[in-house]
Amino acid sequence: MNLLSSATIFSFFTLISRILGYLRDILIAFFLGASIFADAFFVAFRLPNTFRRLFAEGTFNAAFIPSYTAAKVKNKKKGKKFADDVLSILLFVLIFIVTLAEIFAPYLLYLIAPGFVTDDIKFNLAVELTRITFPFLLFISLASFFSGILNSNNKFAASAAAPIILNIVLIVVLCISYIENLDIAKQLSYGVTIAGILQLIFLIFFTYKFYKPKIKFLFKISKEVKFFFKKLLPSIFSSGVTQINILVGTIIASFQSGAVSYLYYAERVYQINLALAGIAVGTVSLPALSKSIKSKDYFKTFDIQNKSIQLSLLLSIPASLGLILASEEIVNGLFGYGSFTSADVEITSRALSFFGYGIVAFALIKILSNFFFARDNTKLPFYISALIVFLNILISLSFFNQIGFLIIPIATSISIWIGVIIFFYILFRKNFINFKKELFKNILKILISSLIMSFMLVFSLDKFSSYLDYEYIYKSIYLLIIIGFVGIIYLLSCYLLGLLKIKSYKAN
Repeated sequence: MNLLSSATIFSFFTLISRILGYLRDILIAFFLGASIFADAFFVAFRLPNTFRRLFAEGTFNAAFIPSYTAAKVKNKKKGKKFADDVLSILLFVLIFIVTLAEIFAPYLLYLIAPGFVTDDIKFNLAVELTRITFPFLLFISLASFFSGILNSNNKFAASAAAPIILNIVLIVVLCISYIENLDIAKQLSYGVTIAGILQLIFLIFFTYKFYKPKIKFLFKISKEVKFFFKKLLPSIFSSGVTQINILVGTIIASFQSGAVSYLYYAERVYQINLALAGIAVGTVSLPALSKSIKSKDYFKTFDIQNKSIQLSLLLSIPASLGLILASEEIVNGLFGYGSFTSADVEITSRALSFFGYGIVAFALIKILSNFFFARDNTKLPFYISALIVFLNILISLSFFNQIGFLIIPIATSISIWIGVIIFFYILFRKNFINFKKELFKNILKILISSLIMSFMLVFSLDKFSSYLDYEYIYKSIYLLIIIGFVGIIYLLSCYLLGLLKIKSYKAN
């Protein structure tokens, strides 16, 4: 398996999904802006969507792939039995959770959006929409199980492409709702659940070649299954620390009018960089890393770790600089239409720039967590993640009254960088990592290429500033041209410096 080619496939479908996601959010911004309907929908979508990201974006795989790989190494029948048992338990647990959420939806809203309590209309609307969207959690979590089966067999395309379905469904729903003059927020909520069902069907179809599911109503929980579920909860918390920080941010932001929407739009932009630089690399490297550790091939293990870090930095450093330097132009080009005013653009872009400072750390957290998950150690990442979330909450609450909701992206970036430093310290102390000289040379080359790209970006933004103005109708086209241009400059520079050699990322 080649990390670069596999990550490229995963990133390609992820990029398509995120582009469609941007189109979806542009339409939401155009029709709903930062209104109470937008706030209510984003809060209703936040909880099941957070769980989607916790399960789908590598977190479920972090616990599942090492255990499933170990079972398959013994023999295929044990691998099949392990998967069937996990699927059966997962189904029953999810049905129970969704049922509780439907019954106690108002109390959930007290937890995730306490600021809505003072506004009866907004609160009741959010409760109604939450009840419509929450079944999405059931279908998307089961879909993540089938993604884990595919990824264990080094098949990444279908699992990366599945989220495209959600965005297509929501775009269609938005257009129909507008044309037919329907309740947009409510129809979007129904669209979320329908998309979850379609994604599950899609992934079952592609997985059938490798695994034929069998639900068991009576079964004996094996030692391996117990061990897996024992790892799963800390794995969800530790690998999903970014999503938990976002959820924490939503809770705090609910006390400021419009802040939930501003944060959502900013998060949508930086999440694509996280998906490409952290989730894609982490997802494709985990199966190879798990196999090398299980076979006690430490030379290969260190090699995969070095290549994973390099590939992550190759994607995250230019992304970070791009968000910091062009945050206002990006938000303006993507969302600056209709109900989303120029004032909304300015506030959202400030949040995005602060998130930009944490992009490299967000990506590295995904990679470094895998170094422990592949060793069946989910407790240590759990403790570090708990510290990150605690620091995020502490900083956010301490300065919220003085700074407002902008403290949330600031606190998120600071806390995640502290987590990265702690991860590296423990990895070196336990001798779980060994840096090669080649890695440092390549990091220097990445920095050089990123600086060249940044210079061209600043020059292009200044040259075409009048075409990126809020009032200019075709600003998004010029934004895409500029991003494409500086992206080509960066890739060309990396190629000339020898950073894009396919053989350099071979993992076997």
